[in-house]
Amino acid sequence: MTSTVVLAGCGNMGYAMLSGWVKSGRLAASDVWVVEPNDALRQRAAELGSHAVANSDALPGALKPTLVMFAVKPQVMRDVVAGYRRFAEGQTTFLSIAAGTPIATFEEILGAVPVIRCMPNTPAAIGKGMMVTVANGLVTDSASDFVNGLLSASGEVAAIEDEALMDAVTAVSGSGPAYVFHFIEALTEAAGKAGLPRDTAKLLAMQTVYGAASLAAESREEPGALRQQVTSPNGTTAAALAVLMGEDRLTKLVGEAVEAARLRSIELGK
Repeated sequence: MTSTVVLAGCGNMGYAMLSGWVKSGRLAASDVWVVEPNDALRQRAAELGSHAVANSDALPGALKPTLVMFAVKPQVMRDVVAGYRRFAEGQTTFLSIAAGTPIATFEEILGAVPVIRCMPNTPAAIGKGMMVTVANGLVTDSASDFVNGLLSASGEVAAIEDEALMDAVTAVSGSGPAYVFHFIEALTEAAGKAGLPRDTAKLLAMQTVYGAASLAAESREEPGALRQQVTSPNGTTAAALAVLMGEDRLTKLVGEAVEAARLRSIELGK
């Protein structure tokens, strides 16, 4: 049986996911209806082979989508969701990838319907993302499996049961890529101050972070064990770690950063 998906919003994240579905073969482009008011973004979606319309009213009257995914900014979510009430008959599952918008908002607008809330991050654009989901009690196992299959085209997928933890998810993996990007910036800057040419400094910083993350992901060892393997007693790494780890400096700093992001996520969700 063919599954039809409606994608409401086709900006950077929506388009990345659409591309992932099509390239991975999880969906045929012709099985996706994209609703995007921006002409250029709508044309981009159409070029992939999907159906593309400017607003929800332009969707076929007989359309019975398996899934409606909202990939729009939280500020316009209420207005956008209202345009999809006609699909709130129990056959369609609704998926949101908007930060801060709780499941209750969708239930308020759409009624008692299956809703999944997902927090992706930007590496999803290259299939290396981290997607975390939470669902209400009306989502069936088959619907959950279908959604997880689509999301896995963009990276790893994990599920939580307590929606309140989504603020922590946002603070760690949602905002986390920016922390890593800044660390690359800082390491590049330090390499430059140590005398390395700018291009070399940037390459060393990026490849070191990429290689270390890849090793941590593929190794059976814990990150702490990998760190210890690199650290010779009284060596260069030990000297650097004495600065980063002394008085738990880095651990405390990262903890403060994550907590600041978590609290802000809570504020935005009110």
